[in-house]
Amino acid sequence: MRPRLALALALAPLLAGCVSLAPPYKRPEPAVPPAVANGYGQAPQAAPRLVSWRAFFGDPRLAQVVELGLAHNQDLPAAVANVEIARAGWLTQRAQLFPSLNGEAGVSGSRTPTSVVGVPGGGGLTQRIYTAELAVPAYEVDLFGRVRSLTRAAQEQYFASRSARDAAQISLVAQIAQAWLTVGSDRSLQAIAGDTLAEANASLALTQAKLDHGEAALSDVDRARSLVAQAKFDLARYATQVAQDRDALELVVGAPVGDALLPASVADDAKVMAELPTGVASSVLLARPDVLQAEDQLIGANANIGAARAAFFPQISLTGGGGFTSAALSGLFSGGAGAWSYAAQLTQPIFDAGRNRAGLEQAKAQRDLAEANYQKAIQTAFREVADALAQRAQIDAELSAEQAQVDADADAVRLIQAQYARGAASELDVLTAQAALYGAEQTLTTARLLKATNLVSLYQALGGGLS
Repeated sequence: MRPRLALALALAPLLAGCVSLAPPYKRPEPAVPPAVANGYGQAPQAAPRLVSWRAFFGDPRLAQVVELGLAHNQDLPAAVANVEIARAGWLTQRAQLFPSLNGEAGVSGSRTPTSVVGVPGGGGLTQRIYTAELAVPAYEVDLFGRVRSLTRAAQEQYFASRSARDAAQISLVAQIAQAWLTVGSDRSLQAIAGDTLAEANASLALTQAKLDHGEAALSDVDRARSLVAQAKFDLARYATQVAQDRDALELVVGAPVGDALLPASVADDAKVMAELPTGVASSVLLARPDVLQAEDQLIGANANIGAARAAFFPQISLTGGGGFTSAALSGLFSGGAGAWSYAAQLTQPIFDAGRNRAGLEQAKAQRDLAEANYQKAIQTAFREVADALAQRAQIDAELSAEQAQVDADADAVRLIQAQYARGAASELDVLTAQAALYGAEQTLTTARLLKATNLVSLYQALGGGLS
């Protein structure tokens, strides 16, 4: 290959991309208030650093279950595969920024009759040509940034797929935590129903004995039987729910979860999960993986405008090669067998029936769509955090009130049972107090689950942690 040709091809990538027709990217101003409101009357934190999921979920059993899910759930491998697909697409597009170099060797033969070439004698003229060269296929000199813009768009698609993978992991961790907490809550309700059934059976036996001695009414026995039947029904229902909860947990984990890793009850959430800020600045939401994904797609759409604009300008292609050519294989690499060739082609669109203009309009519309999706992602994140904070602002008061109700009902049961033993209270009073305590304990358990899942939802809404 001639030195000048080699130099031109070497400098082509440096000349390419000197001009970019893509509009400068500027992050859109989020169409949300500057801070997420909370019900505590406190100023939002500037930008808290979210803890990792390992630090957030303090219960070692839950941490092991999350590890199982990250290792066996099939959604994550699919997300990782999408990342690799997008990365390969980016690298394929990026390779077009540089010339390709091919090694080529070949032989060609031909025979021409003597009547055509005018050579006397019979037969004909037979020729064989042997070649060996290094060739550069058609290479586009990217003076107006068309290829570079397409490369940037492919790169941003790769970045978006990585953010989508991160969002999938955070969502998976939250799903596992909520399923695990639900198992504990229904196990608590199952235990409450079992305790209530035992007490109701004792009350029924005592009331039946009094009825046999004429010291109680038949209606009292019927009420005792009603409470027993209700407790039996609830016990069977919660047993079914616990089994279904475990199935749901193992489905999202993607592997069996041993009994030792399951919670026996809905534990105090402070022991299971770390606390999160009571208010946050809206800028924190820009780091959520789904918001980052939407912004990556917006940047890529912005780059596509540059490629669409470049289509209006000339495209320059270079082709070249250099090596050896000989009519005899033995003389292929001998002196004087060197050969080279090159070609340059310029293509300037003159009339395309509006195709390039339509392509530019489409690219701009896709950019506008990507910007709308970006703003929607921010607004969705804002709403999810605001909803979680609004619920959290009241859940502590609800829990405190419900705990006080359970304590009062438990004291009432003990008091009425003592009065009943002295004959100062009726069987109806005892049954009524037991039923009230049963209902209060169920409500308290539901409230505890609500607080725990609220923390999980807030953790996910704030962008979670990947490590």
